[in-house]
Amino acid sequence: MLKRSTLAGLATVLLSSTGILAADLQAPTPVPVPPPAEPCKATLIGPAYGGVIKANPNPTCFSAGPLGDLYVGGAVTGYAYTQTNPFASFSTPAAPNDRDRSARVDFSNLQGIIQKPEGAFQFYVQAGAYSIPQLGFPTLGTFTQTDLLFGPVPVAFGRIQINDEWSVQGGRMFTLIGTELLFTYQNLNINRGLLFVQENFINHGVQVNYSSGPLSVSLAGTDGFFSNEISWLTGNVAYKLDDYNTIGVNGGLNLGRTNALDRSPRYQFATPNFQQNSGIFNINYTYANGPWIVSPYFQFTNVERDERVGITSSASTYGGALLAAYSFNDIFSLAGRVEYTEQTGVRGGTTPNLLGFGPGSNAFSVTVTPTFTFDRYFFRVEYAHVELGGITRASVLDGGTIAPGTGFGRYGNRTSQDRYMVETGITF
Repeated sequence: MLKRSTLAGLATVLLSSTGILAADLQAPTPVPVPPPAEPCKATLIGPAYGGVIKANPNPTCFSAGPLGDLYVGGAVTGYAYTQTNPFASFSTPAAPNDRDRSARVDFSNLQGIIQKPEGAFQFYVQAGAYSIPQLGFPTLGTFTQTDLLFGPVPVAFGRIQINDEWSVQGGRMFTLIGTELLFTYQNLNINRGLLFVQENFINHGVQVNYSSGPLSVSLAGTDGFFSNEISWLTGNVAYKLDDYNTIGVNGGLNLGRTNALDRSPRYQFATPNFQQNSGIFNINYTYANGPWIVSPYFQFTNVERDERVGITSSASTYGGALLAAYSFNDIFSLAGRVEYTEQTGVRGGTTPNLLGFGPGSNAFSVTVTPTFTFDRYFFRVEYAHVELGGITRASVLDGGTIAPGTGFGRYGNRTSQDRYMVETGITF
């Protein structure tokens, strides 16, 4: 019988001859497994915020089983204003019981949002009531605007996330055009500016998105000004020069023709005939560093003559705006906006009235908005002044009837308007 020491020696010789050492017989070191992604920490699809009111850093989230994490949020806000020289002559058969007023108290947003921002399939739905006050434009009641514009579900789209760079989405989406955003709480100012009126707000269609490093590009086929006819091509290109500076171009045009005049006044409120058949180009720049936000942009629009859709001559608009804000601390900030825009044509001519103040007219505005924020609650006041030039004055027709002018006031003869406004509420 072999001794125990002899057997141990033989084992050592055999293991050595095969290249296996005793240490190799130990259990292998486990490969580190990355921890699972922390729930409820996704980057949300929206809404975008372009001002001193910030997105909720801790949005409400819950698990929906196979769907994954769903996020909910929204905004409950109200406003009040008083203004000089309202559009007393403005009325629309689509809302015979509402009109522009010298003062109003109303909700500005009663909205809820649910979204799925992760995975191959994502979606975003925003529903509720809203008001979109705009300088140089009549302001109707919140529920009237909701009914006449995009209904109680203004945004609802799905998205296929192909990979980290590419995605495709379709449905009812925010526009790619412009610098200012749609709803009040998304912006530096309560009122949207003069240039904003020339842009479309919400589109039906399909959109392709690409993002890599500092470059982001989106291209969409849509219905333009909510016409339900997919004939517009729009696009947006943005390039982040560094951590503080971003430059971009965006625009679109109607590749077909839409005769909104053949449709009801209700249809024409959201789909104005001139703008629906126009083309638009914007170039913008944003500087955001510490307490500062500075964003100038230039806008050009054009409508070509086409008597088939009731446009008897061509017209263009040119405009520029400067938006800026400074945050003194976490609670108080001051924002402002200066704009100038004009349109081609001669006073009293037949050129399409794109600005709303008549052919050959121009408009200047200045807006100042101090804002206080306390966590999700905000309170802000605003003063805005609009000054018009080149308007057409009211005239007396045969029979004694008065044809109103294209300016402010009861007869359209006023060239200025001052608006004092306050808005408060919560975003969540």
